[in-house]
Amino acid sequence: MYSLIAFAVLGEPGSPASPAFGLVGVGGQETAFVLFGCALFAACLFVYVFYQPGAVETGEQKTRLTYLLERKEATYENLRDLNFEYKAGKLSEQDYAVQRASLEDEAAAILGEIESIEKARTVVRHGARRGSVTPNGGRA
Repeated sequence: MYSLIAFAVLGEPGSPASPAFGLVGVGGQETAFVLFGCALFAACLFVYVFYQPGAVETGEQKTRLTYLLERKEATYENLRDLNFEYKAGKLSEQDYAVQRASLEDEAAAILGEIESIEKARTVVRHGARRGSVTPNGGRA
């Protein structure tokens, strides 16, 4: 056991770094080089993690309506997958009925919210048209 530790610390007997050649001081230079490499790596890592670029491109802003339309499509896709898995025999009839009812309730809630948002948009659009009457009562 001692010979393994000595081999790891002192190097192979007869190598240039072994004490027999009198070059024990070389290890100090290697240590300084390793410490410099570690410091350089830490500095690069610090810059990489905390660097804030000037202009970050962002995607389009999603409205509640676009989110709900995406959820509607995902729910319909889940219903199609559920039907396929049931027909393939992967689900029992009871599991199929429970999951189908859950997905149908979710779809109904999403459709209701989409309808209410679209109804509110049409009210705002029609209200803006009615409110845009000229000051003299619409006469030229």
